[in-house]
Amino acid sequence: MSETIDSTALDQLFLSARSMNKWQDRPVADAKLHELYDLLKMGPTSANASAGRFLFIRSQEAKEKLRPALSSGNLEKTMTAPVTVVVAHDTAFYDKLPFLFPHADAKSWFTSSPAFAEQTAFRNGTLQGAYLILAARAVGLDAGPMSGFDNAKVDAAFFEGTTWKSNFLVNLGYGDPSGTFERLPRLPFDEAARIV
Repeated sequence: MSETIDSTALDQLFLSARSMNKWQDRPVADAKLHELYDLLKMGPTSANASAGRFLFIRSQEAKEKLRPALSSGNLEKTMTAPVTVVVAHDTAFYDKLPFLFPHADAKSWFTSSPAFAEQTAFRNGTLQGAYLILAARAVGLDAGPMSGFDNAKVDAAFFEGTTWKSNFLVNLGYGDPSGTFERLPRLPFDEAARIV
């Protein structure tokens, strides 16, 4: 892994990729969602905690359950997206650590401090949500990540009685470029980064 990936891959992942607001009427196969997950799960997390959890909402019934939680600005693009992913984290992620990190008693690192466990779950679930966006692009899907929804309503509708908590949403599918805006500027290196 000493060479930069080729320009086609860089374009697909970063340079030409855009957050989509409009979608083609084209379904996303289950196999494509499995392919996406099998990529994103390989990204690093602390102690291999893998706290991210992903609810793929595709059916009209599930979309209707999601509708009341959406802000008005996100309603149409979400209801018309082939799939909407609730990127969540499992607050009891440490229960899986005997399997995921078997060479140490990592579970005890988190069970002794609920605040540390919550912080770790949120951080690593967020990280895995970012991997989801890149994995989606890598397998030929477009993504439209967003906030602009009521987390409490989503959690009540989909995660009642579980240890999952929603973080953000990502619409997935095959984007219609007519719904994108002009690419907005990004901060230059000297304003956003330092080398010390």
